[in-house]
Amino acid sequence: MIQESQAGLRGLYLVTPDWDDTRQLINVTEQALLGGAALVQYRHKTANPVLRMQQASELLQLCRSYAVPFIVNDHLELCQAIDADGLHVGGTDMQVQAARQALGPEKILGASCYGDLDRAQRAAEAGASYVAFGGFYPSRIKKYEVSTAPDIVSDAAGLALPRVVIGGMTLENCKPLVARGAEMVAVISSVYFERDPQVAARALADLFV
Repeated sequence: MIQESQAGLRGLYLVTPDWDDTRQLINVTEQALLGGAALVQYRHKTANPVLRMQQASELLQLCRSYAVPFIVNDHLELCQAIDADGLHVGGTDMQVQAARQALGPEKILGASCYGDLDRAQRAAEAGASYVAFGGFYPSRIKKYEVSTAPDIVSDAAGLALPRVVIGGMTLENCKPLVARGAEMVAVISSVYFERDPQVAARALADLFV
């Protein structure tokens, strides 16, 4: 049974780049929202706490104006301080069970599972709202070993959780993963670094129409 926090988790999953220019970040994110982004994650690995609070607060208000969920990567205290819609935790961040206990039952909680189906099963049992697999392809942004097999998407169908695919996603190379059942495609550069972010976002969002 799909929990309330999982409802609507389908489509384009937008992850922010490490941009210090808040105006640029807000403007491009809004173009992506106009293009149909279904979820926004704030991820800025090098921001100081003041900038992180400023950007996350402004992005939250922007997403609220478009009725799109906004979640924070890694930083539980920031998520709670601004009352974001949820949190995403990676493999080296806090445990899924601890995050769920801190967030309560209603917030979205995502978990990075890489290419590990057992990890995804444990995340599901611990209260994750969705599981994220990847990287599938080389990325212009994140450095990692490209080792995730596409079949993990179909293999994870039995978890009854939305499946997010991430890592070097483009309009073309994500299609086989969507065909295997991925409910969301997470991108950074394929929207934020495009000449027309709204058009790029729309093309990705349309894969789920």
